[in-house]
Amino acid sequence: MADKEYTYQDVAEHNTKKDLFVVIHGKVYDTTKFVDEHPGGEEVLLDVGGQDATEAFEDVGHSDEARETLEKYYVGTVKRKPGDPAPKATASAVSPPADTSGAGLGTALYAFVFVGAVVAYFGYQYLQNQQSQA
Repeated sequence: MADKEYTYQDVAEHNTKKDLFVVIHGKVYDTTKFVDEHPGGEEVLLDVGGQDATEAFEDVGHSDEARETLEKYYVGTVKRKPGDPAPKATASAVSPPADTSGAGLGTALYAFVFVGAVVAYFGYQYLQNQQSQA
């Protein structure tokens, strides 16, 4: 692993398919050799090439294997200067949004089944009462 320090200006100069650097969590990666292999396609890397890609990297939710692969391309760290963009939030500081989309459906389904059972019970009682009167 290299211990070279890059400024954001240095990284910004590497933004083409044949020369592509990205910054993730303050580390600089030379992803040039990985562009054609990236499972999400080359366009994804080219969109964040030469800049801080931390947010984009974390939003996708990369696997542990992807994180290990990333380490192969490590070339250095970012040397911050006044006026540089603020560091992106780290993965440990950002909690993923809770997935509550299924919770409402589950509750509604139980309510629907309960109401249906109550209607069926009283309907059955009504019919039984009608038959006994006839």
